Amino acid sequence: MGTRTWAFAGRSRLVVTYVQGGRWHLAVADVATGRLQRLCEDLEPHEWFAADETQVVLVASSTTTPPSVVRLSLDGTGRETLRATPLPPIPSDCLSQPEAIEYDTARGGSAHAFYYAPSNADAVAPAGERPPLIAISHGGPTTATSDMLDLRVQFWTSRGFAVVDVNYGGSTGYGREYRQRLRGQWGIVDVEDTIAAVQHLVAQGKADPDRLIVRGGSAGGYTTFAALTFHPEVFRAGAGYYGVSDIEGLARDTHKFESRYLDTLVGPYPAMREEYRKRSPIHFVDRLACSLILFQGLEDRVVPPDQSSLMADAVRRKGLPVAYLTFEGEQHGFRKAETIVRCLEAELFFYGAVFGFEPADRIEPIAIENLEVRRGSR
Repeated sequence: MGTRTWAFAGRSRLVVTYVQGGRWHLAVADVATGRLQRLCEDLEPHEWFAADETQVVLVASSTTTPPSVVRLSLDGTGRETLRATPLPPIPSDCLSQPEAIEYDTARGGSAHAFYYAPSNADAVAPAGERPPLIAISHGGPTTATSDMLDLRVQFWTSRGFAVVDVNYGGSTGYGREYRQRLRGQWGIVDVEDTIAAVQHLVAQGKADPDRLIVRGGSAGGYTTFAALTFHPEVFRAGAGYYGVSDIEGLARDTHKFESRYLDTLVGPYPAMREEYRKRSPIHFVDRLACSLILFQGLEDRVVPPDQSSLMADAVRRKGLPVAYLTFEGEQHGFRKAETIVRCLEAELFFYGAVFGFEPADRIEPIAIENLEVRRGSR
């Protein structure tokens, strides 16, 4: 489908992309001499490029610039931006720079993440106050997040939140052994590593332990639901985007391309049906102890809408604050600008209601069930 990590650049040369330490690189590999020469260290390549003997054209971005179509000469002397993502200028002092962190995990060894501190030149936190922290669990689940500019992350950091974007065990970019940590361990290793990330930042004084949030989409939504259900003492709120609440249901009812994916991540189904049920948050909602907001596209064929609706119903019955927003015409991964904006603003409104602050943004309110009941119980 157009994805590539190498291209011919003559009889003995290849243009290649590779990931090391969670960061993508572009290089020219000469198979005759064995020489590897990196190109344009300040840009990270995406999955699409083409090359000939003198140049490469690729989609690339950096920690401060959005994706652009760039042409580079292979000798390193020329660089031209052919098409840039149209965005209004963003002041550099409003951009949070990612910090690659490595931290200890519950099972020994270490895991990786990118930490973003709050950043906004127009606002200063009270002295001594630690920020609320949002832990993001990426989708996939065997893909990875990167440190390339993501305006959705910057949305949060510019509003006073710290963010940790977690590359839990099983993510690509840190070697084969790291990648294989998730074999048979989905819902366990990813959850433990996400929790270890926030505990590491709390211990360093970079996050408020009473305002910890976990969010994710698709497989990251499953990690979110599992963290909230099986470790209810850690987080105070969560957000699930087209997330998986019943992995047994996903094994039975997903699209053909990923129909046997879970055999590697959990085990063969139906032979290990009981294990699927043990790891499905939908069966253990009685353990939940915090607020949850859910978002779902109604035309999603990868994670069917009932995965979110069943979770929303269960949280509602538990009497916990819950909001559930659905979107006509959206599939797996929202694509309409108005949907993306609405979701971010609704999520911010939700956190404001849960944690007792009023966002500076002018946001259309959302309905939050059980919020007053929960406040009354306190």
